[in-house]
Amino acid sequence: METGLKQRLDYGDYAGIPADGLTYEILDGELYVTPAPSPMHQRVSKRLQRQLEAYFEARGLGEVFDAPIDLILTLHDVVQPDLVVVTDAARVSSRGIEGPPTLVVEVLSPSTRDRDRGVKGRRYAALGVPHYWLVDLDARRLECFRLDGTAYVPSVEGQGDARVSLPDWPGLEIALAELWR
Repeated sequence: METGLKQRLDYGDYAGIPADGLTYEILDGELYVTPAPSPMHQRVSKRLQRQLEAYFEARGLGEVFDAPIDLILTLHDVVQPDLVVVTDAARVSSRGIEGPPTLVVEVLSPSTRDRDRGVKGRRYAALGVPHYWLVDLDARRLECFRLDGTAYVPSVEGQGDARVSLPDWPGLEIALAELWR
């Protein structure tokens, strides 16, 4: 009989966490806790969401979700990305989004920067999320990555007030100036 603390958390553990204003995520069975995002973080996320909706939803290509939304990638990988684009409606369930969506966007915060660039990005790649974007508020930069095998490679990036055209989605252009205003 096994005794002691559970070594690897799963969705059941995650579902039992009480709502307390913090963000909880499980990556490869390990629990991560972060405070609520800043107002600027939320503004930028909301402004990018509008641009993504104007492309994906207006064209009937998919649906854009914002945090908090549970992205259940495996029993041991449950996260709450800032933005998620789902192009396969079957991925949306009563629990959240199940399986890899088309795009995950993380807006970097001081408390999440290293995790988003490190373990989170590696898990997204290993679990088959085709596109991963990072929004760096401090640098006023958007970095877009595309899955190549089991790792991400840079696709395109922009900084400041640039307009970023995405090669994988003809006609999608992100106006960065609109994010920072």
